[in-house]
Amino acid sequence: MPKILSQNPKFYLQIANHNDATLVVSFMKKLGAFQKMADKITATPKRIGRLLESKQGEAVFGIYEGKVVGFAYFHQKSSAFTGRSGLYIDGFFIDSTIRDKGLGNIMMQFLSKHALERGCEMLEWACLDWNTPAIAFYQRLGAYCINDMHIYRLSPDDLAVNAMLFNGITKAEGT
Repeated sequence: MPKILSQNPKFYLQIANHNDATLVVSFMKKLGAFQKMADKITATPKRIGRLLESKQGEAVFGIYEGKVVGFAYFHQKSSAFTGRSGLYIDGFFIDSTIRDKGLGNIMMQFLSKHALERGCEMLEWACLDWNTPAIAFYQRLGAYCINDMHIYRLSPDDLAVNAMLFNGITKAEGT
C-alpha cells in the first residue's frame, strides 16, 4: 500500500488491507488493555480480515520513524437523527511512548479529510468518561459530547434469539 505522507516528515499513514488483520487485532488489544477492558476484545484476525476485505470496516496505521505506533479502525455510518452520513471510529490508539508529538492530531485530520472526500458530514466515536486526557484532546479538535446517549448491543446469541422470534412474511408488491 502506498504511503500517505503527513506534515511531519517522520510520520506517515498507511491504509490497511485484509492482510493487516493481525496488526489491527494487536492494536485493539492494546486499546482494550488501556481502557481496562481487555476481556471485551473478542475480535480475531479472521473476523477483522473478513471485515476489511468486504470494506465493512477499514483501518489506517500511523508509522513513526518506520515503526507502527498508532491506528484507527472505522466504518461508514449514517444518522436518521441528522440525515447525514459519516465515519464512525470504533478504535483509535497511539502508543503511550509516542504521545504528545501531534501524531493523534494528524490521524484525526486525515480521518476528517477522508470523511469529507467521501461526501460525509460528520466523524463520530465514543470515549470512556474517565479518560480525561482523551476528552481534552477531542475537545481541542472541536468535538462535542452527546451526554444523554447510552450504547446498547445484542450479542450474537441474543441477535439470533430475537431474529427467530420474528414471524413476518415478505410479500411482493401488489400481492
